[in-house]
Amino acid sequence: MKDLSSLMKQAQVMQQKLAEAQARLAELEVEGTSGGGMVRLVLKGSGELAKLDIDESLMTPGEGEVVADLVVAAHADAKRKLDAAQAELMREAAGPLAGMPGMPKF
Repeated sequence: MKDLSSLMKQAQVMQQKLAEAQARLAELEVEGTSGGGMVRLVLKGSGELAKLDIDESLMTPGEGEVVADLVVAAHADAKRKLDAAQAELMREAAGPLAGMPGMPKF
């Protein structure tokens, strides 16, 4: 039974670490850019768009499609960064149990 007790303690520690990681994820913000920084946006850890900045030089008639493409590209950049940050936080939280059968893959 000593092994079971040890395993239960490890599970409780991992559960605590996962809760801490989720709290850090909620506070996380990442920035995505495109067009050489002409479009910048910030995504929160939840994936919510928190901020969007568009260089005024893009605000001319006929540039709508270009602006739309740059916003999509900036979002994709931020999403990649957010996914990587989330995966890293969860790997840290899972510790030695990361990758074991039955554990989520990050």
